[in-house]
Amino acid sequence: MWRCLPAFTSQYTDILYEREGVMRNHWSGSMGFILAAVGSAVGLGNIWKFPYITGMNGGGAFVLVYLVAILLCGMPLLMAEFAIGRHSQKDVVGSFRDLMPKSKGWQIVGWLNLSAAFIILSYYGVIAGWTLFYLFEAVTNNFAGQSPEAIDAVFGGLVTSPTTQLLCLTYFTILVVIAVASGIQKGIERWNKVMMPTLFGIVVVLALYSLTTPGAVAGWKFMLYPDFSKLTMGGVLEAIGHSFFTLSIAMGILVTYASYMDKKEKIFPVAIRIAFLDTVVAIGAGLAIFPIVFSFGMEPGAGPGLIFKTLPKAFAQMPFGNVLGTLFFVLMAFAALSSAISLLEVLTAFAIDEKKYDRKKATIIMAIAVYIAGIPSALSYSTFSDITIWGGMPILDGLDHMASNYMLPIGGLLIAVYAGFIVDKRILQAEITEDGAKYVKVFRVWYFTIRYVTPVLVFVVFLKSVGLLG
Repeated sequence: MWRCLPAFTSQYTDILYEREGVMRNHWSGSMGFILAAVGSAVGLGNIWKFPYITGMNGGGAFVLVYLVAILLCGMPLLMAEFAIGRHSQKDVVGSFRDLMPKSKGWQIVGWLNLSAAFIILSYYGVIAGWTLFYLFEAVTNNFAGQSPEAIDAVFGGLVTSPTTQLLCLTYFTILVVIAVASGIQKGIERWNKVMMPTLFGIVVVLALYSLTTPGAVAGWKFMLYPDFSKLTMGGVLEAIGHSFFTLSIAMGILVTYASYMDKKEKIFPVAIRIAFLDTVVAIGAGLAIFPIVFSFGMEPGAGPGLIFKTLPKAFAQMPFGNVLGTLFFVLMAFAALSSAISLLEVLTAFAIDEKKYDRKKATIIMAIAVYIAGIPSALSYSTFSDITIWGGMPILDGLDHMASNYMLPIGGLLIAVYAGFIVDKRILQAEITEDGAKYVKVFRVWYFTIRYVTPVLVFVVFLKSVGLLG
């Protein structure tokens, strides 16, 4: 089905494949694909949410439940999207439309994933822009000597300033466009080959530094000590939910990235590595953050407050605080940038495959559309502060609520049903077992799980997201 063709007519070194007469760029190898996929998964939630919910729900006990949830919920969906995308060799809409010609109605899943990517990127770019602002503040040592009240005021001033918000969004969007417009290997892959090792290195450096702080024991105990008395049913639901949200499920990212995947790459080992690295970064971030938080007698928290208020206060009081703060916000910026690149690639691939645009035109058009859609989110707390959606939420919060609590869980549930009951089993078996050569038992377990276990867990995630399950 796939035939490798040398790119004689191009100055680029991308490997090109032909499937049914269509040329398509591919990753240079498994490492490029893995780093790009990990980059899509390692986002701000890994840093500002996972460590906190881990510590509050029994530390090591929560991690054990989370790993089981990854195996039963996140991994099966990850492998399903990989198999669908690689076999189809198309964008997310085309993949769900054309994989099973007699079931074209299932293209609605592709459209839902595409819409989720668009909406999420529109407000994610705003939040990501905050990381650039704080990186500048850290590099210029603006937090040094500031009172806690003054540091709190920095964040308030940022989100209520229309000019600053739009500038940050603009700068961040330009960076994402440069990466995506440059192509698969020379853009997305090359950027992730720089950002991901750097991100891993910063996590290691900060975690090792945290061992020298007075709060090292408290921080590491908060993250790792298995306290099953704290692990309630709510904690189990948190673990299941995070196992779903952390791997970029139902945003079209995995299907799109897998469509550039070489046939010789092995889906199961690649999926294991991606889930493992994503978890390592999340745990490492917690081991780096919470010893610092406890060292200064601060309460552990989650979300933007932890990143943009609590930690800057700690950096302002620490020896070499500007250096550590700079490293931390480089980490944050890279995590945000790698995720945003993957989201824009979903939209760009759609424009290339469905609208027949060239890559640069597709990237620019989609980026402009997302940027315009992101302006209301950027002005949520200033010019448009009087406008609320979803029962009184600011625009940015309302869009996040809609995407995270409805679009993603519903999309994930539909993907599980599609893979388990609609797609020809032989297609999935060929993709996962390398045409029957390996991982046959793995496929049998996966196929049972994606049909009968994963849909139940994703439905639980949905019920929890909409507040029907505590």
